[in-house]
Amino acid sequence: MKVKLAPSILSADFARLGEQVAAAQEAGADYIHVDVMDGHFVPNLTVGPDVVAAVRRHTTLPLDVHLMVRSPELLAPRFAEAGADILTVHQEACPHLNYVLSMLRNLGVRVGVSINPATPVVTLEEVLDQVDLVLVMTVNPGFGGQRLIPSTVEKVRRMASLLAARDASAELEVDGGVTPETAVSLVAAGADVLVAGSSVFNRRGSVAENLMALRMAVERVER
Repeated sequence: MKVKLAPSILSADFARLGEQVAAAQEAGADYIHVDVMDGHFVPNLTVGPDVVAAVRRHTTLPLDVHLMVRSPELLAPRFAEAGADILTVHQEACPHLNYVLSMLRNLGVRVGVSINPATPVVTLEEVLDQVDLVLVMTVNPGFGGQRLIPSTVEKVRRMASLLAARDASAELEVDGGVTPETAVSLVAAGADVLVAGSSVFNRRGSVAENLMALRMAVERVER
């Protein structure tokens, strides 16, 4: 199974956002990841539907929109209209998670659910049949450029085991501290999709060079 790479525009140069998104597609990215933060669920404020609509005009890749917001059901329709292909909400932000996931399905998008590093994998046990993607945060959400929390690698392994035990078809995505070095252990633990921000969009190399380094690391352990 080919592991998918999802560059996160959180670390992109927003003065050249369209150019950098196009470069990621040209370099072989599989998804474009968009981190939406509201300054309440997480201590940062990022982008809204208008930015998603602008990115949509510069790529044909699926837009993987991660809603790190309170009450995501209030904002989700606008992001779907803007061109999101995948909408992921946090278990921690949804006291009525079944309802929110059903609402997302009715918007015609692929449905994702995410958990923070300290949230047990079993909290998603009852909804695995409702989602297309499970996102395990490997850093505390809110800021790019963080180092991966080492204990989350084993958590990814436990989530992969839970998905397999339930015969669930959802992709297992990880986000936070993904580099060519950490990608190896994450893929070995069962990750299907790697979200990478600062290791793709940086001044140390071009988008193409950085994505190639990630791809080469992943190919050493792809299942």
